[in-house]
Amino acid sequence: MSLQLPQAIDWYVKLENAEDTEALSTCFAADATVRDEGHTYVGIDAIKEWKAGTKKKYNHTVHPLAVSNRDGKTVLRAELTGNFPGSPVTLEFSFVIKGGKITDLQIQS
Repeated sequence: MSLQLPQAIDWYVKLENAEDTEALSTCFAADATVRDEGHTYVGIDAIKEWKAGTKKKYNHTVHPLAVSNRDGKTVLRAELTGNFPGSPVTLEFSFVIKGGKITDLQIQS
């Protein structure tokens, strides 16, 4: 059974696995915010830089496991596999989507 993800999240996962940081503007709003590993990134340029850095560092892929709605957010539980201790890990990606674009993303275990 395949998960039915909102279009912006589906694109995010596909771009994440394809290592296509330049196309991130197709799923993120221009003023979006990402919080990951204790850092906050605001705006598409900062998000592209964050994504390029994490891909280079971890060479990871994302495999969606479940999706739910919680407190006004779409929460994707996914397995992350890559070049890091403890791989694979299961993380939660909490998305806020407005106008078909991701405006906020928080990644946590």
